[in-house]
Formats: sequence, C-alpha cells, structure tokens
Amino acid sequence: MRVLVLHSHPLDESFGRALYKLTCESLEKAGHEVDGCNLYEEGFDPVLSAHDRRVYHDIPDNLSLVQPYVDRLLKAEALVIVTPVWNFGFPAMLKGYFDRVWLPGVSFDLVDGKLTPTLRHIRKLAAVMTYGATPMRAFLAGDPPKKIVKRVIRAQIKIGAPVKYLAHYDMNNCTEETRAAFMAKVRREMENF
Repeated sequence: MRVLVLHSHPLDESFGRALYKLTCESLEKAGHEVDGCNLYEEGFDPVLSAHDRRVYHDIPDNLSLVQPYVDRLLKAEALVIVTPVWNFGFPAMLKGYFDRVWLPGVSFDLVDGKLTPTLRHIRKLAAVMTYGATPMRAFLAGDPPKKIVKRVIRAQIKIGAPVKYLAHYDMNNCTEETRAAFMAKVRREMENF
C-alpha cells in the first residue's frame, strides 16, 4: 500500500522527528511504499496568499502552486499524520498544508453548494501525536486535533476506513520510559498497519 506520511516539526533532534522516522521505517518494514513528506524539510509554504484565496474554487488554477503535493495526495492509498499538538491544534505548517492542498477538485467537489468528498481512494488513516497537555486537559479543551482526524478527515476518505489515533500526552512531564513505551506502541501499530 502507498502511504503518505505527513510530518510537521521544525527540529531534527525532536521526539516528534524520531516518531516520524520510526513511523516511516516501521511502515517500510511491513512492506508498504512510504512517501515521507516532512513539510519543514521540504520548505513547504503554508501561507494561503491572496492569489491562492482568489483562485481557491477555480480548478485547475487553484492547483498551480501546490501541484506536487496534490499529486502525492492523489497517489496515496493511506495517510499517516505525525505531528505535535501545539495550543490544542496542528502546527501552522500542517494547518497550512490542509488549507493549501486539500482544495476543491482534490479533497472535495463543490457543485451547487453541495460538497462531495473525493479522497475515497485513501483506505486507512492514522495519527501519531504528541501533546504537552494531559489527557484531561485535552479533553476539557475539546481535543480539536483528535476530532479533525477522527471526524473531519475520516469523512473525506473511504467510508468505513479504519482510523488509529496514537497520542503521547503530558510531554511536559514525560520520561525516557514513557517515550520508549510510546515508540514501542507506534512501531507495533505501524508494522501492523
């Protein structure tokens, strides 16, 4: 299966980057074809410019500046997101990816005001997330990233596709043991993806 792995963390030495590398390696070990998309390393521009917004609904003009990313998304059969959660949301880099790449004509069609999802070729979805917050704080804040993955993105891919949400909470108080246990869990889940 061709798996697009989206990663969004600026630091090479971060735990998030280690999770990204582990995710890609584990998926490859399981026999998947991995397309690792490290948004920072690739220099992705997350800013939706005035021009981008003006042509947002104009297919194919809306694709011109992000065509390589659109092509990668359309070739994917599965999607894995590996990112930290900052301020109870995706980092701006990843949010900008969704704003600029998941466009009309790519992730949905909009005809006469009716939206139709168009990423039904994606048959599996997973997220590997790290939170500074505890599970309770994330819950009390409504846990927007979890809802985006398990509700919004899930609704755009194949109906009934399996979704895995793996989260290491309370990174502010983590230990080598909690990080190692989470990495072992990620390795297991990705090798069985």
